[in-house]
Amino acid sequence: MVFSSIIFLFIFLPSVLLLYYTLPRSLQNSLLLLSSLVFYAWGEGQYVLIMLFSIVMNYFVGLGLAKVQGKHRQLLLAIGIVLNFLPLLFFKYSAFLLLNLHSLAGGVVPLPAESLNVHLPAGISFFTFQSVSYIVDIYRGTTEPQKHVIHLGLYISLFPQLIAGPIVRYHDIVSQIARRHVNIDGFAEGVERFVLGLGKKVLIANPLGNVADIIFGQPVEMLSTPLAWLGIASYSLQIYFDFSGYSDMAIGLGRMFGFTFLENFKYPYISKTLREFWTRWHISLSSWFRDYLYIPLGGNRGGSWRTAFNLLTVFFLCGLWHGASWNFVVWGLFHGAFLFLERGVFGGFLKRVPAVISHIYVLLVVSIAWVFFRAETPTQALAFLGKMFDCSSLKQLSPDVLINLNGYFAFIFFLAVIFSMPVRQMLPKGGICQKSDAEATRPLSLCGYVLKTGVLSSILLLVSMSLATGSYNPFIYFRF
Repeated sequence: MVFSSIIFLFIFLPSVLLLYYTLPRSLQNSLLLLSSLVFYAWGEGQYVLIMLFSIVMNYFVGLGLAKVQGKHRQLLLAIGIVLNFLPLLFFKYSAFLLLNLHSLAGGVVPLPAESLNVHLPAGISFFTFQSVSYIVDIYRGTTEPQKHVIHLGLYISLFPQLIAGPIVRYHDIVSQIARRHVNIDGFAEGVERFVLGLGKKVLIANPLGNVADIIFGQPVEMLSTPLAWLGIASYSLQIYFDFSGYSDMAIGLGRMFGFTFLENFKYPYISKTLREFWTRWHISLSSWFRDYLYIPLGGNRGGSWRTAFNLLTVFFLCGLWHGASWNFVVWGLFHGAFLFLERGVFGGFLKRVPAVISHIYVLLVVSIAWVFFRAETPTQALAFLGKMFDCSSLKQLSPDVLINLNGYFAFIFFLAVIFSMPVRQMLPKGGICQKSDAEATRPLSLCGYVLKTGVLSSILLLVSMSLATGSYNPFIYFRF
């Protein structure tokens, strides 16, 4: 089940909210846990057992880490980490490993087709990383083990952030699991954030993704240079609005139930360095890799070559986290290489050049990397990049491309470019769209409430119409 579906919007979510605010507070966590398991089982069926195993196993590992000492404690942590990663390694990477071993062996050993058709349970990368951070934090002594299995189960399986993040740290949410309160203003903020995220996903990301899919689906020899750039620009905007839209929906849903999740995206495309980009893009993932891999490896404390090794290792694994494909590995290493370069003379150069040059640099590097992220194979990615930089390549557009490059797409593309920037923050305070500091704490006027309600209602209506007509509505996190 995904957030941008009729079943979730008009059946599952209203039912859970009604029951949640009807039941006494002592039963609300149990309801949320049960609802989260139903939410997951709706699309994944029997694979909900993996999540139940994760909950029970991490519960006992966490309790054990608080009791044992010395080498036994280290051994228990190692067992817990291995048991967390084993399902992920099997379901996500076994086919990838078999294919590569098959290729290395020259195809001599037969490769049964069923060994390549391993179902990947949705969101397994997200709840695996959350579970690992939980037991590692207990081992480090930065958090206490959860003694109520329902509370831990809720942390691991909470449906708002289960299948598309953000990755929530246990210490950020433990007090909210035990006790939380929702008032009408907080609930309204949650609804607003959810609807805006839903609009970003359905009304902006989906139309952009449709055009990106059509362009990437064309034979490379039929592409022109402008069309190739339009394809990667559309995909770059699609993945931002899709991913940040899901994060907005997760944050909004959390607010409706009294939870406060940390921000996951902060306008990454306005960055002036790759390092800044990764402080704004998928923040929960980049901070997870920083705290649980990069810093334990030594961070930047071991000299230039050690720092390069640490960065490339982290981004090699970050690429694999996104999908079992060499394309994702190249994407990760590409980012890691530029992050290392920025730590040297090149970083100093970026500080001296005009801001517009550094912005163009980031957009160019990120866009080139997205080609590997979107393409199906390294060969297709390289051929697509060749078209992007082949200035003599001007070909006639195919009919299926032409029919989608209309005024509506141009309008959506324009909106995507505008809203990928912090427009409200860039306006003068006290203007029509931006409150002054003195006005920021004042409640909205009646006119303001009417306007906001009208905008949110219109977004919800347009989303409902789009979903009801069966419009293009992909779930691009199936590889996660």
